[in-house]
Amino acid sequence: MKIYTKTGDQGKTSLVGGVKIDKSDLALDVYGTIDELNSFLGYLQSKLTTRSCHKILNRIQNQLFVLSAEIATPDKEKRNQYANRITQDDILFLEKTIDQLSDKLAPLKSFILPGGSERGAICHIARTVCRRAERLLAKWSLQQEIEPIWLIYLNRLSDLLFVFARYLNKMDGRQEFKWAGVK
Repeated sequence: MKIYTKTGDQGKTSLVGGVKIDKSDLALDVYGTIDELNSFLGYLQSKLTTRSCHKILNRIQNQLFVLSAEIATPDKEKRNQYANRITQDDILFLEKTIDQLSDKLAPLKSFILPGGSERGAICHIARTVCRRAERLLAKWSLQQEIEPIWLIYLNRLSDLLFVFARYLNKMDGRQEFKWAGVK
């Protein structure tokens, strides 16, 4: 199979089911941003050393592929036939992971600045890309009926990535820097 199809040369692309849309369509922006997020998580994966952290990110990366496939399928009946869908169990996995990682961290008493170790900083970047994907999805939902669980998933994932960044900084022995406030 060739990687180039030439079908996008005119600024159009096809969704699952053959629906053609402009590459400037908000739907493409949504799942393109999710792809960007997944790429940052892949970069973060390359920096991880513990099996448990790899396992968490691997599951999330697979879930993001599922989410992208759902978004790229405008026909709800066709989406409903997919074996893999974003479900409440995926949300519960994110929440459980947040709780497990949070238990290993000092309570948060102020805003912190993004950064820290290289791994923590990469995770903060992934968090901001996730928030952008969430905003784009919310905007798209004003034009197109979406599955409500998609927004919940991205919202919870960005929370997890925040906690995960803090956890990685702790593992790397890096201090969190508190926001000094407006002076």
